[in-house]
Order: sequence, then structure tokens, then C-alpha cells
Amino acid sequence: MRDETEALIEAYYAAFNKADWEAMLALLSEDVRHDINQSETQTGKPAFRAFMAEMQRCYAERLENIQILSDKTATRAAATYVVHGRYLTTAEGLPEAKGQSYVLPGGAFFEVAGGRITRVTNYYNLQDWLDQVSA
Repeated sequence: MRDETEALIEAYYAAFNKADWEAMLALLSEDVRHDINQSETQTGKPAFRAFMAEMQRCYAERLENIQILSDKTATRAAATYVVHGRYLTTAEGLPEAKGQSYVLPGGAFFEVAGGRITRVTNYYNLQDWLDQVSA
């Protein structure tokens, strides 16, 4: 079961790196809980789809050095990675976008049930990102 959970998370990140949002969404439960880094919690695929559309509008990112671990029950997993990105379009409340590049370590926590991801909690150091795009 742990192998299946880890393969599910690997598929999620493979879809992210291909910008295949529909493939990503297919791996989520209908009522997925999405804890946005240092922000709000959203629920459901429609909210996740809207979030990803805004991400695609503002950023071009790929994740490297992805490491995935799962617990012995295969219902929880965690991942660490390094984000390599470009800030394309100014996001509301953030500094002006000028095509700045950034490299940022990050991580995520997942809950899994019925072969789908039911929770995604993302984390990265927002101040580090702000420092990089404001330099």
C-alpha cells in the first residue's frame, strides 16, 4: 500500500511538472482539502482548479529533487522538493513581476483515501521567495 501511495504522489508531481492540470485534478478526491502556503484552506476540485489557473497565469515552475515518504498506514505522505521558477505576472498583494527567477525549497503533506489525494498542504518560505523576487 505504501508503494501505491508514493506512486500516487509521484504521478501528482509528474503532472505538475508537465503542466497537465487535468491529470493532476484526476488524482484528487472531489472534496480535496487544499491548505495554501501561509494562506487559506480551500475545499473541492473547482477551488483547486481555480488555484492552479492562477498559478499558471503568474508562475512557470518545475520541481526537482522530489523525495516522497509515506507512513505505514499509507494514508499520509510527505514530499520535499526544490522549486525552480519564474515570476511571470504580478499576483495580487505581491511584488511586481518582471520575469524574476527563483529557487526555493518546499514541501507538502498529503492525506490519501480510496486511491485519491484528499488533502494537500503546501509549505515554502514566503519571505525567502519575496527576497528573491524583490532583489
